[in-house]
Amino acid sequence: MFHRIRRRTKQPSVEQRQFAELHARLQNQVPPGFGVPVEAERTEPTTVVDDFLPPELRVPSHDQLDGKMMPWKQPLVLDGEMVACAACGAYRDWLILSTRDQIWLRCRAGHQQQETRLDTAWYNRNSGPADATHATFEDCLRHLGH
Repeated sequence: MFHRIRRRTKQPSVEQRQFAELHARLQNQVPPGFGVPVEAERTEPTTVVDDFLPPELRVPSHDQLDGKMMPWKQPLVLDGEMVACAACGAYRDWLILSTRDQIWLRCRAGHQQQETRLDTAWYNRNSGPADATHATFEDCLRHLGH
């Protein structure tokens, strides 16, 4: 506390005095044209671009797809319980399908079961970007190796 009081009573440095003098001199001076609104020139666009991506790079929107699918190699644990196929007992190497706000699990043997503990938000958090789109369900299965 005493150090602060001593510092305040100290005389200003040469740089501080020079800055104060310059500030006092320039305080009421405004450069010409400063603060005057400038009207922007209106120019018409020379080219019209209809879309950003070329057609071969466009991805279908969510409403144009019947569903999405991703592989899930490791065991799936929900609520502390490992999920197993109801038909064959498989517990790993799933395909997880998201369609019409439902999540379905498909084992390697081709058995499918609905998983009500998962939702579309979980699927979107855990899936990566789509690497391909397919016209049929079978084409997608072949692509993912099932």
